[in-house]
Amino acid sequence: MTARRLIVAADDFGLSAGVNAGILRAHREGILTETSLMVRGAAVAEAVAMARAAPTLGVGLHLTLLQGHCAAPPADVPVLVDRDGRFSDTPVWTGMRYFFTPGARAQLRQEIAAQLDAFLATGLPLSHVDGHLTIHMHPIALAVLLDLAPRYGIRAVRLPRDPLAAALRWDRRHAARKCFEAAAFGALSGWARPRLGRAGLRHPERMYGMHQTGQMTEAYLLHLIATLPPGTSELYGHPAATVDDEARRWRPANYASEAELAALCSPRVRAALDAAGIGLIAYRDL
Repeated sequence: MTARRLIVAADDFGLSAGVNAGILRAHREGILTETSLMVRGAAVAEAVAMARAAPTLGVGLHLTLLQGHCAAPPADVPVLVDRDGRFSDTPVWTGMRYFFTPGARAQLRQEIAAQLDAFLATGLPLSHVDGHLTIHMHPIALAVLLDLAPRYGIRAVRLPRDPLAAALRWDRRHAARKCFEAAAFGALSGWARPRLGRAGLRHPERMYGMHQTGQMTEAYLLHLIATLPPGTSELYGHPAATVDDEARRWRPANYASEAELAALCSPRVRAALDAAGIGLIAYRDL
């Protein structure tokens, strides 16, 4: 039988001190193996220092083209940001603008390169690229990443293929949202997968957490461990030690970030992984 391997990831490293503390604790005391860095997050300097002190934690780029601030000078990317350098907060409308606004493609390339430059300036090894609100799967953004991959040493990309049937068996609430996510990101993943393959970029076979976003409880983790199929999977979430003001500014009010941290550090979860023979890996192990 094919072995079962699991990447356990946390988004938003660098967002805030409370998020940073939660991610580091989930790695040192729990099952977290991977995170992704917001290079313009309010607590990015602290996150980088933490990552340097925890070399077993894989760190990728959390590409931010929504709900955050740009890395390029705002005057150079006016299609993407306002005068203060802030991106839009509306994902669907912003994604459409990136398709149809003149100059958007060139400015996206400039901004993505600026975020990659900022990551490389930290000196941390780049494990993979994913995106805030999964924006890295926007066809223009992904095309830019594929083109820049050789220059920046991008080896792996998160591919959002969260099995819908399994998610609905666990929790039928918010079924309309989950069906929309599955349809939209299933189509984008289908478009992206052969292109990633031709570029030699790796990805897990499947991903969990998107349909359960903000609600990655201990019960959910125990269920996932019991039903995880063979092969390599990724689970991602949004833990925090405290939901401080900066995290509250950006995260939805219903995100149970502290409960997610408790789940990742749960002895029951660790024991279930060991009993199931599931190996914990990071993106660098793909």
